[in-house]
Amino acid sequence: MSTTARKAPFRKTLFAYLAVMGPGIITSAADNDAGGITTYSICGAHFGYGLVWLLIPITVVLAMVQEMCARMGAVTQKGLGELIREEFGVRWTLFALVVMLVANVATTVAEFAGIAASLQMFGVHKAVSVIVSGLIVWLLVTRFNFRAVERVFLAATLIFVTYIIAGFMAGPDWGEVARAAVTPVFHKTPEYILLVIATIGTTVTPWMQFFLQSTVVDKGIKIRQYRYQKADVFFGAFLTDFVAFFIIVATAATLYTHGIRIESAEHAAKALEPFAGANAKLLFAIGLFNASLLASAVLPLTTAYTYCESFGWEIGLSRSWREAPMFYGIFTFTLVIGAAVVLLPGLHLITAMILSQDVNGILLPVVLIFMLKLVNNREIMGHHTNSPVYNIVCWATVVLIILLTVALLAASFLHLPTS
Repeated sequence: MSTTARKAPFRKTLFAYLAVMGPGIITSAADNDAGGITTYSICGAHFGYGLVWLLIPITVVLAMVQEMCARMGAVTQKGLGELIREEFGVRWTLFALVVMLVANVATTVAEFAGIAASLQMFGVHKAVSVIVSGLIVWLLVTRFNFRAVERVFLAATLIFVTYIIAGFMAGPDWGEVARAAVTPVFHKTPEYILLVIATIGTTVTPWMQFFLQSTVVDKGIKIRQYRYQKADVFFGAFLTDFVAFFIIVATAATLYTHGIRIESAEHAAKALEPFAGANAKLLFAIGLFNASLLASAVLPLTTAYTYCESFGWEIGLSRSWREAPMFYGIFTFTLVIGAAVVLLPGLHLITAMILSQDVNGILLPVVLIFMLKLVNNREIMGHHTNSPVYNIVCWATVVLIILLTVALLAASFLHLPTS
């Protein structure tokens, strides 16, 4: 066989993958937002390498959950909200959408907390940063070409790839890191359980499932192209947790070893000092601001798209307020509530970002149960239902998060031992 003949199938496969590439990688990249960066940083700063092991099962679960959404979108050509309404009726749809709204508002709070924290490092009061940023986001989405600006913000979040370099330059004990990765450790303290739930909630977020499935449908990806979309989803899951791994390693090697706990954005920025030196503060602030500003638009937009898709209301940034009043109304409501919470006096920004991810984690089982019921329905999915392995892993995840929530309540109210 000639070299040209051998290259042809490879080129065909590559071009097919590039044609569908995007939903999985973009969704996963957006996952490393203000809440994600803060959660992973605190994991490393407060517990060293003690939570590295959690990233392995979380990556597997993330890949499986995202793959289920992408598969449902490719088979049915319908979004998750629309499928829930068709199969479970309006009441259950309202329940699912209320859960998503609470999770999305909580995450929007985290994004505005990230904006406030990033600019607070340079003396900008949160009232100024939050109000001005909220207005900018609202104008970008409702008056200008947000899709073009979105690509710029998404590219700017690549600054956090510097954690990979910082992780190596910090000189961690890689033997200790490897042992921690394969040695699960569990503490019964409320802080540890909160961080476990937050890590799950910031990685496998409820909003991502609605967003990813709708994006697959929007791109017109059919089941015949699905193997390429599956690769996109799996690569995206690996990519997001690869960065998360190095955030934990970098913060553990620089902050935990010196007993520095993260109480502010300045503390978190110190993890980049091995790479950026005196510019660590500026680099971290730019990355956190961009990630937060992008997600503060995406989260309210996801809420608006899902609600309107579920009930057949007019959708789209190309439409005017008069043509799509519910779409813009829901977007504005979510944006305003998220910003308003951050403006509450006395609110601790780091705490707000962590607790928002806990809300995501606690509410995640609701979304997963709907997804599992749908993806295993042969009338909807034909022969593309879940395998037994998928069902075991995903149902075990649902049960585990519920048990963790119960354990958190017990640890908080019953004061269980701290070891």
